[in-house]
Amino acid sequence: MAVRKKKAEPKAESASPEVKAKKSTEDSQPQVSIGMVGHVDHGKTTLVRALSGKWADTHSEEMRRGITIKLGYADFSIFKKKDGVLTTEEESDGVKNELVRRCSLVDAPGHESLMATMLSGANIMDGAFLLISAQEDCPQPQTREHVHALSIMGIKNVVVVQNKVDLVPKEQAKRNYEQIKEFLKDTEFKDAPIVPISAMHKLNIDVLLQAVEDNIPTPERDPASTPLMFVARSFDVNRPGSTPDKMTGGVLGGAIKQGAFEVGMDIEILPGYEVEERNQKVWYPLRTKVTSIMAGGKSVKAAHPGGSVAVMTDLDPSVVKGDKLVGHLVGPPGSLPKVLNALTLEPHLLERMVGAKDDLLVKEIHQTEILMLNVNSAATVGVVTDTSKKLIKLALKRPVCAAPGSRVTISRNLEKRWRLIGYGIII
Repeated sequence: MAVRKKKAEPKAESASPEVKAKKSTEDSQPQVSIGMVGHVDHGKTTLVRALSGKWADTHSEEMRRGITIKLGYADFSIFKKKDGVLTTEEESDGVKNELVRRCSLVDAPGHESLMATMLSGANIMDGAFLLISAQEDCPQPQTREHVHALSIMGIKNVVVVQNKVDLVPKEQAKRNYEQIKEFLKDTEFKDAPIVPISAMHKLNIDVLLQAVEDNIPTPERDPASTPLMFVARSFDVNRPGSTPDKMTGGVLGGAIKQGAFEVGMDIEILPGYEVEERNQKVWYPLRTKVTSIMAGGKSVKAAHPGGSVAVMTDLDPSVVKGDKLVGHLVGPPGSLPKVLNALTLEPHLLERMVGAKDDLLVKEIHQTEILMLNVNSAATVGVVTDTSKKLIKLALKRPVCAAPGSRVTISRNLEKRWRLIGYGIII
């Protein structure tokens, strides 16, 4: 499935080769990934723009509907001014500010019907901003659901962002602030800082940046670990009508979970591609080579965990276009977990269903039930085939690549919406 293409690199920010050569990998790449989660229209994408200067919503349907549908990415840097105040600006009054840390934002959907995408994104976050609008009572249905999702996926470092305080009277902002505290008091995020801001007017951004430094540390990384990447986007960067000699290979976008990927490295992509043999669907691994890497807005020779990356490959663009490889894992050949067409899970169900208007108890999972499952950056549907011995077994519509011990979020279809009901551990 690999087709050798011209090794053209994606466009990077303007800089001479000499300047690029002097910049180290650590200097140019983000060290931490921060998720943007919360109810639809609470200002996640606007905050991305306030911090990075970039709109993360670039998909045409996203622009038309005004909501995030697919995971969006943007990088920003935290600088310290001479007076110690933090900023995203590289210079203040003509004086260069001190670089503190580079960060990568993952903008996840808030709309209830897009929770699967948000749950996939949670696997590549080191911390999160939980956005809550001061204009609405707290909690909204998806706010509650996202808090449960962050907890289930093991994300501990959260900063609560009370947005749109400029659009409400002072007393309403205070009342909303107290609602947030009351909502979080019985969760593991009861001590998370709550920062009132206006993303639209960049109000209190310095306080938010300080909260990031105080509450979302850079995780310890082991550069010697076997490289592993979660694919969250895959796309074709060639323009329509490009001639074969000017075409470039397909691009994999996502996050490196461990180790480091280098230009020239041979890689394997699982579950891979599907073919039909003897009236059965069979999946085979994709194998290709890394031809270039973009990280931190620059072309780099190697990329490490801590931010979103774009890996250019030799793959035919038709193999990756339209996010065809979302949910796949990438690593050196032979290093990835097995491809699973069925899962055996140790279930851990919530007491009550979140995201639903009514306060519904979560019923036990029953045989033949259809469930939505999220593992690593993949989303799939499974049919329950067995519920004996306190385990559940599911036949998957699409296979996943995951190791024993991985967490799988479980959602049930209710009123034509997938509602989070718990998680399972792969046995």
